[in-house]
Amino acid sequence: MAETARQEFMLGEGGGTGGGPQNLHVGVGPAHPAMHGIIRILTELDGEVIVNADVEIGYLHRAFEKDCEQGSWNNAIPYTDRLNYVSPLINNFGYASVVEKLLGIDVTERCKYIRVIMSEISRISDHLTCVGASAMELGAFTVFLYMIKAREFLWELIEDVTGARLTISYGRVGGVKADLPEGFAERTRKAFKDTREVLDEVHRLLTGNRIFMDRMVGVGALSREETIGYAITGPLLRAVGVAYDVRRAQPYDAYDRVEFEIPTRKDGDNYARYLVRMAEMEQSMRIVEQALAAIPGGPINVDFEGRPIDPATYVDQGKQGKTEGLLLLPITLSPNLQGQQRAALDRVNVGDKRVVLPPKETAYGSIEGLMNHFMLIMEGYGIRPPMGEAYFPVEGANGELGFYVVSDGTDRPYRVRCRPPCLPPVAALPRMIAGEMIADLVPTFGSVNMIGGELDR
Repeated sequence: MAETARQEFMLGEGGGTGGGPQNLHVGVGPAHPAMHGIIRILTELDGEVIVNADVEIGYLHRAFEKDCEQGSWNNAIPYTDRLNYVSPLINNFGYASVVEKLLGIDVTERCKYIRVIMSEISRISDHLTCVGASAMELGAFTVFLYMIKAREFLWELIEDVTGARLTISYGRVGGVKADLPEGFAERTRKAFKDTREVLDEVHRLLTGNRIFMDRMVGVGALSREETIGYAITGPLLRAVGVAYDVRRAQPYDAYDRVEFEIPTRKDGDNYARYLVRMAEMEQSMRIVEQALAAIPGGPINVDFEGRPIDPATYVDQGKQGKTEGLLLLPITLSPNLQGQQRAALDRVNVGDKRVVLPPKETAYGSIEGLMNHFMLIMEGYGIRPPMGEAYFPVEGANGELGFYVVSDGTDRPYRVRCRPPCLPPVAALPRMIAGEMIADLVPTFGSVNMIGGELDR
């Protein structure tokens, strides 16, 4: 019986070797390199034409939502890095924003601009990876090398700010880990100049290339109605002419203070998605340049004389009750204790002891700072939003990335839910590839830009 069932599965509905057409079932992935090792597409072929397909996901399931519910509110930040790990900064800020909404706090103006700047740099990195990898899978290996070269320019910027390149853990509830480093604006403009040169090269190599167009134009198309019906957002939605973008529809951070266009196309095929992503990279650079020009300095807390004192004197004055103006004084610390300086911390974080760790000089230099630090770190205390629920969407590289959280008033989330933008396109993938050639499966799958950590969260 098992052997008979296997033969029927492999041979299609005919179930035998008799006359008449017989379809062949071919599994693509998870071992196929284009499937990232985590997707299995079972295709039914009539010759080389895909008659039907079934997409299996879940090979990378890592319990993101339940892991977030096991620790404190800030402990979820490293987990969000590993959602869309090609643009992790956007994930950080989306999660931090929903907890801030629950707490009813608003980050500083400088922090809002920093979040916009770093999100857009991440978005460009994501699009460079998507277009470069998709081109490589069609044989355009030179394009892949060019795109990764450009991505390197941007990852160096990200490393300057966050200290890491991929899993950055830079966002915080109430702000960000650290301020922008000195000279960051100049380095960013130089990186954008080099990136624009690479994009111009890629346009000349690909956009009008007859082979590339033959493989992309009219392939993997979805109609406007189907795209909306599948709840698809991001570049795939804009590729069918719907100019929906969370940054414009529900502005957050400083997006309402910068000018940018929402690139759209009408055909809804692989080529339209490629053109949308290429245009979006230019718009992201335009946003960053405006934000860098308009970013405010933010408050810096020092006394009217700005005289630094050593930690021993600081503590002695506190013990003697001479505390007037003491917390406004800069302290000279050894390098191992300096950490994030108070002035920089105040610029980019909410002035709220309920959510933001005190700078090291305050934690080590005063009993109030030490108690504040302990209360945020100790289990059972920490950040404690009021009972309630909140949802906050941001525009991820693949579309609307939403976080829904529920608080029961304790120091850890009762429920965390993620709305991953690449799940709806993967659900629509069988519709995209039905009627196409088996060779068109890979470029269509590449145009979806499936990210396993986000899909199988």
